[in-house]
Amino acid sequence: MPEQKRHQREQRDALAAKCREIFERLRPQLIETNYNWHIAIDPETEDYLLDLTLKGITQKIRDTYGNTNQVKLTIFRLNDTGTCGRLWL
Repeated sequence: MPEQKRHQREQRDALAAKCREIFERLRPQLIETNYNWHIAIDPETEDYLLDLTLKGITQKIRDTYGNTNQVKLTIFRLNDTGTCGRLWL
């Protein structure tokens, strides 16, 4: 794997791990009132955005962070298992 791609993967994995840590802290307090909603977490500030739909959460991310090719957030889903996969935005 070329060096640049390896570095990008390492950065994404580190971002995902930090976001997962924050998600696990937030999930118990948010799951009751926002069950099955999407949550996008900013690992630098620990701020988060919530929306019921994927389309809604991606729009909120664009409104808040603008359009960029740089991965800044990780999206999770607030449900019994914790996530329905991981989406990079």
